[in-house]
Amino acid sequence: MSEELLHQDNLDKMKIERLKREEVVKGSILTYCHDTVRIPNGNIRVWDYIYHQGAAAVLPVDEDGRIILVRQYRNAFDRFMLEIPAGGLEGPDEPTREAAIRELEEETGYTAEDVSFLMAFYPTVAYSGEKIDIYLAKGLKKKERHLDADEFINVEAWDVDELMEMIFSGKLNDGKTVAAISAYTYLTNKVNE
Repeated sequence: MSEELLHQDNLDKMKIERLKREEVVKGSILTYCHDTVRIPNGNIRVWDYIYHQGAAAVLPVDEDGRIILVRQYRNAFDRFMLEIPAGGLEGPDEPTREAAIRELEEETGYTAEDVSFLMAFYPTVAYSGEKIDIYLAKGLKKKERHLDADEFINVEAWDVDELMEMIFSGKLNDGKTVAAISAYTYLTNKVNE
């Protein structure tokens, strides 16, 4: 590919046309599809596409500045992972802020006085349209957890510096969690400059 294609003007002129999307397998939260597309040189290709209706996550920060995380088993990696609370939307029209508040209470037992948008995160842009809206929660109040019957979750409070060390040493590697903690750290440092 020539270097001229890297310029935005040329990218805007490139036409990629989806000719059809064929559902191959429908799962409980994902739908696997084949997309037939015409690429800029006129060739036809079949690309994998995974549909996910979206999710919401929340970065809870307690009064001491610690971040509340959950540790739960993830089948894909056959181990427990440390993450921010998150979950899928209950329908494609559910507001992500409401979903984030729900997941915060269900998974951690906390409610929050202040919930504000932090960032949007696209975990797998090569083959899925999944989008996770991430919120920042402050003014936490401890209530009762409401775990789903198949959830086994440990709630943990961590200092930001510890988490940043874990990110850079490869011990904390959930994408949405790394993105949220990094964004929060950047914003906090900007405010304190």
